[in-house]
Amino acid sequence: MSLHPSENPSISSLTALKVSETDTPQKARWWKEAVVYQVYTRSFSDSNGDGIGDLPGLIDRLDYLKSLGVQVIWLAPHYDTPNVDNGYDIRDYRAIDPLQGTMADFDRLVAGLHERGMKLIVDLVINHTSDQHEWFRQSRSGPDNPYRDFYIWRDGRDDGPPNNYLSIFGGGAWEKDEASGQYYLHYFAKEQPDLNWENPRVRQEVYDMMRFWLDKGVSGFRMDSICFISKLPDLRDLTLAEMESLEHVYVTGPKIHDYLQDMYHEVLAGRDLLTVGEAFGVSFENTPAFVSEARNELTMVFHFEIVRLGRHDWQVQDWTVKDLKAVLRGEDTSSGPDGWLTSFLENHDNPRSVSWFGDPSPKGHAPSAKALATLLIMRRGTPYIYQGEEIGMTNIYFDGIEDFQDINAKGIWNNTVGIGKMSAEEVLHSLRKISRDNARTPMQWDGSNNAGFTTGLPWFRVNPNHVDINVERQDADPNSILNYYRTLIQLRASQKALIYGEFEDVDPDHPAVIAFTRILGDEQFLVLINMCGETEHYILPHGLKIAEVLLDNMSASVENVLPDLKPWQAGVYRLALPADI
Repeated sequence: MSLHPSENPSISSLTALKVSETDTPQKARWWKEAVVYQVYTRSFSDSNGDGIGDLPGLIDRLDYLKSLGVQVIWLAPHYDTPNVDNGYDIRDYRAIDPLQGTMADFDRLVAGLHERGMKLIVDLVINHTSDQHEWFRQSRSGPDNPYRDFYIWRDGRDDGPPNNYLSIFGGGAWEKDEASGQYYLHYFAKEQPDLNWENPRVRQEVYDMMRFWLDKGVSGFRMDSICFISKLPDLRDLTLAEMESLEHVYVTGPKIHDYLQDMYHEVLAGRDLLTVGEAFGVSFENTPAFVSEARNELTMVFHFEIVRLGRHDWQVQDWTVKDLKAVLRGEDTSSGPDGWLTSFLENHDNPRSVSWFGDPSPKGHAPSAKALATLLIMRRGTPYIYQGEEIGMTNIYFDGIEDFQDINAKGIWNNTVGIGKMSAEEVLHSLRKISRDNARTPMQWDGSNNAGFTTGLPWFRVNPNHVDINVERQDADPNSILNYYRTLIQLRASQKALIYGEFEDVDPDHPAVIAFTRILGDEQFLVLINMCGETEHYILPHGLKIAEVLLDNMSASVENVLPDLKPWQAGVYRLALPADI
């Protein structure tokens, strides 16, 4: 039986908390108040023993997701695909990947979510298609085909590609078609040709497809690589500096806002939807243009400065807690006066947060996972939990390049070790830590051989630590990471200030402790997180004083929260108002 969050002894009586009626400074929206859970279907739950997660397996787990307290499921690409890039290469936008199930299964999923008062958003992958998509097959058949202009074809230059564009996955971004002698553009794998958004027929086909899924009951879209859809008008060569930071160039196409506003008016207007754009490369300063409610583009975007902290492209670098706090402050202001934010520490493209920001050792695992959960759920913005994050799943170990499935990791290897540019151990050192494969190991449901994920041979290795880190064990433990997540989600839902309240970093220069307030009218809360494995002697700045402990991962009382914060101690506290001090 699932433990109710209120049974957790580390919480002051949540049942006594009332949702604040204080007027919010922004318009109330369901997608601001929701908590979203990302399902990477391939690795979530396998119903038929073929080793690959599927829609019926997800349907079987809906009660678990409901018990977690999330209101929205973000589903990884479910479309028919050759699976060159794990579903992000789409062969047919209106068909279900047979490995995941059928259209009837998809309809059952939507119905099952709606029966539980939950919603579904789906991945919208419209910067590119698969090279097996019928549009591209037609386009490739010759320059005179009416679908030729669905993609970006150019003549070569000096016996080479049209320009020096590079792929995000490594190598050149142009692929020569021997039949016609021309090249097509692909920002990602060569099997993922980029669509030509200049063509109004492309846009109308995309809009029709979006309406198709909305009519099936989805409540919005996560828009993959959406800020790349407008290309630079002259397709000029890149400078050396630009080639070091491709994402910052590829997001500067001059028509991106025209396209997004056109999409809104053609498809999204009049519907109450969540639309979240992958904004890799978009600066904080340029973000309001995407998320301002007055502009009618997107409801929120994903920035990657936090999850990419300590990385230069794929290479690992040092980072500090002060660096993290600087990014938190910058991101919080990036939405502008009438925009909204996302909060996430993991997704299918980034390593596990406990392994990156926390301490995956047996001693540090649970407290650091709870500390990170506090940061994720309590900062301003809609929280996105990635599957397994709620039990503290960790990175997996890779012996060598043969252990990786990730097309991106293989591309990095080929463009470094493969050409003698770097040593194998030098590259493996970073790939082990940053590879997307770390997030794609099967979900750890129990301690059995395949972690309860499948009765067959899993498509990817199960992390050996599933014996200790799994849903079944944590569901039964009142002090587990899982039950801490449940309580955090319930706490956020109970207090409008923890959703709409202003965020302020009250101690930006402290080297180990994150301290921020969430304030809405007279409701004032403090969040404290010790981001290290040592005890920190800590004095609250600005005369702040804790009046009540709402949640503390060390079960601290008001009297003993401070001055000594235990390793990875974190909590949410009501502040004393000036009149009470």
